[in-house]
Amino acid sequence: MITTREDIRNIAIIAHVDHGKTTLVDQLLKQSGVFRANQEVAERVMDSNDIERERGITILSKNTAVHYGDVKINIIDTPGHADFGGEVERVLKMVNGVVLVVDAYEGAMPQTKFVLRKALELDLEVLCLINKCDRDEARPEEVVDEILELLLDLDANEHQLDCPFLFASARGGWARYNVNDTNEDMKPLFETIIKHIPAPTGDEDADPQVLISTIDYNEYVGRIGVGKVDNGIIKVNQEVALVNHHDPNKMKKVKIGKLYEYEGLNRVEVSEARIGSIVAISGIPDIHIGDTLTSIDNPQAIPFQKISEPTISMNFMVNDSPLAGREGKFITSRHLRERLFRELNTDVSLRVEETESPDCFKVSGRGELHLSVLIENMRREGFEFAVSKAEVIYHYDERNQKQEPMELAFVDVPDEFSGAVIQKLTSRKGELQGMSPTHGGYTRLQFLIPSRGLIGYRGEFMTDTKGNGILNTEFEGYAPYKGDMFYRKTGSIIAFESGESITYGLFNAQERGTLFIGPGEKVYAGMVIGKNGKSEDVEINVCKTKKLTNTRSSSADEALRLVTPKVMSLEESLEFIDTDELLEVTPENLRIRKKILDPTLRKRSMIKSKQ
Repeated sequence: MITTREDIRNIAIIAHVDHGKTTLVDQLLKQSGVFRANQEVAERVMDSNDIERERGITILSKNTAVHYGDVKINIIDTPGHADFGGEVERVLKMVNGVVLVVDAYEGAMPQTKFVLRKALELDLEVLCLINKCDRDEARPEEVVDEILELLLDLDANEHQLDCPFLFASARGGWARYNVNDTNEDMKPLFETIIKHIPAPTGDEDADPQVLISTIDYNEYVGRIGVGKVDNGIIKVNQEVALVNHHDPNKMKKVKIGKLYEYEGLNRVEVSEARIGSIVAISGIPDIHIGDTLTSIDNPQAIPFQKISEPTISMNFMVNDSPLAGREGKFITSRHLRERLFRELNTDVSLRVEETESPDCFKVSGRGELHLSVLIENMRREGFEFAVSKAEVIYHYDERNQKQEPMELAFVDVPDEFSGAVIQKLTSRKGELQGMSPTHGGYTRLQFLIPSRGLIGYRGEFMTDTKGNGILNTEFEGYAPYKGDMFYRKTGSIIAFESGESITYGLFNAQERGTLFIGPGEKVYAGMVIGKNGKSEDVEINVCKTKKLTNTRSSSADEALRLVTPKVMSLEESLEFIDTDELLEVTPENLRIRKKILDPTLRKRSMIKSKQ
């Protein structure tokens, strides 16, 4: 018999990057009494790993639960960045409705469209929350119109078009039915969630069914599957079948080890869970996203959409530079292999493949940010390795024609910079598809561009727009190959010999371009120490000292003025490296180097490639 759990609501909070999802969850936790009155609480408490805190972005979706009156509200905080879209697609299967958060100044942005489309496809109830209404430049009424237009563009039905709108300031801790109301709490949001988002339904007497939508990993208990109980009752120590909709051959008999439900920020052990409950299950080592836990006698898998395929790849390899092994704790191919395959436990959008060389692994992901977060995590854990330039993954159609991934790029730039941006993106095989004025003297440009055209572009974009531009992308699909493309118009300044950089040598080198190092740094032959102003590479001896004469003293060196070197971040380094270069990553340093360190062998290789 179909029953409804009126004491539960399951919601996901979805939005574009930086529109305030995680701050909103903070307020819901605080105002529902999850924290003690005297408890110190960090800002953006749901962004639990260091990189999320530093960059101010959510990378992994997180589960939490709050109580409002007699109703338990399970909340999933999702990432807003396109590179982590795989996370959003999965978790929407666990909920009955979404809270769409939109910035009252920026309005509906590309990622708003992406996450909203996913919610409408699953026929989820939508509640729109216009956030940051306390900003001076907020324009909430116009943003409401933008969202209604977006719903029409996405073919929303009449019921979906009739969704409720609330106005809020997550930072200020209030949500209101009307912009001019004066309440200072989140009560209207809690009440609208309970009234508008449907309660979960299912057949409590039927065989148990739990679709696993997220995998967590814990060193002590191993893999933890997170999903919603769709039917029946699931209990600790119960024997169930593990099946998968996309893999008919998968059929395993397993036992539920431990069962948890969410309370605030904690997982609480329970002995059983009924329909509508979001549970975490441990004790099943071979559990994967998309698996269904169900009855052994009547194993029925729940349909599940396939995870989007990766679009770019990079080679991760053992560091073999002259400075290898001095700064990292984990440096061997065994360490590297174990760590990369362990990442697959929690990141379903990632692929790791072994290559012909035992020291090199091909790692594929959804975008540069996706892979750079993995690199940064490994670096902080003490790994030392090298990575190649990101390259797109090509497909071939039935006529064996090369197909490449395409992106829709939405660019918001101040009017005076639009010409420079159009010129750059056109030179990278981009096609301008739309151009319209937006608020505040900005122009919105829409480009269809190959994914490889955006590799290494973001740094240039920030320079061209003086840091005022916003670039968002959305994967569009595969299209015929658009032809060859040159990534970089500048060459590299390469160290000629190994040693320690000297002021005199650097002074001569800085006339050729921008340096990445200062005096007293260890260098080796073939290491890239700067960017040449011209297109060709140039080799310079930065370890050269001045010959002393009777008339010149060594202290004359101090009169030489060096320009402050440009310290490259991980993202800037990944964007800068060319196809014949590698980035050496250690816990202490990032060094760019040529793949072939020996200058004679490098020249031979270059001549060979041009033949």
